Amino acid sequence: MIVCGAMKSNKNFKEFNFSEAKLVKKTLLFENCLNIVVGKGNFDSDILFVGEAPGRKEDELGEPFVGASGKNLDKLLLRVGLSLDDIYVANILKCRPPENRDPTKEEVVAHTPWLLKQIREMRPRVVCSLGNYATRFFLALGKVEDMKKQDKISDVHGKVRKIKIEGLEFKLIPLFHPAAIIYNRTKLTPLWEEDMEIVKNEVFDKVVDCR
Repeated sequence: MIVCGAMKSNKNFKEFNFSEAKLVKKTLLFENCLNIVVGKGNFDSDILFVGEAPGRKEDELGEPFVGASGKNLDKLLLRVGLSLDDIYVANILKCRPPENRDPTKEEVVAHTPWLLKQIREMRPRVVCSLGNYATRFFLALGKVEDMKKQDKISDVHGKVRKIKIEGLEFKLIPLFHPAAIIYNRTKLTPLWEEDMEIVKNEVFDKVVDCR
C-alpha cells in the first residue's frame, strides 16, 4: 500500500518503473494528476474491490476512497464484520480524470494493464466491481466499446459471474458504489449487506441467509 501526503507527489517514485506503470505515465491524465493512486488495504486478502477512478481527495493524498465514499465504505464493511484488513481496494484508473469526467477509451486501455497486474499478483477469490462503470468494464471484459451494451448495476448486483480477461480467471460480484449508497441509504444499504454475504460465502464458505 502506498500512502502519500498532499504536499509530496509519488509520481516519480522508483517502484513505478515497470512496464504497466510506464503506459500510465504516457497519458495526459498522468501529466495533470497530483499522485498515482494505486490501492489500499490487505493485498494478501481474497477480496478485491475495484472502482472507476480517483477523485479530488484521492488525487491529493495518493490513496483510494479517502473522501465521503471512503468513510461510508468503512462503515459498510463494519456492518458486515469486515474491515480494510479483509479486502484490498483499487481503481481501474490510477490517475484522476479532470473534474471527475468519464475516462476516454484510450485512457482505460492505458490503465487496464496495471489493474490486471494487480489481479494477477493478488489472485483474489472474488473481485467486487463498485458501481456502474467498473461493473460494465468487467462484464465487457475490459473492452470499452462494449461497455454500454452491458447490464446496469441495479440488474446485476450480488450475482456471481465467472470472468476471463487476458488469461486471468476470477469470480465477479458487482456491488453498489459506496457513494451511491450515501444518497439512498434506506434502499441500498440492505441490498449491499445481502450482496456482501454472497461475497463472504464465496470466500469464506459461509451459509448465506437473505431472509
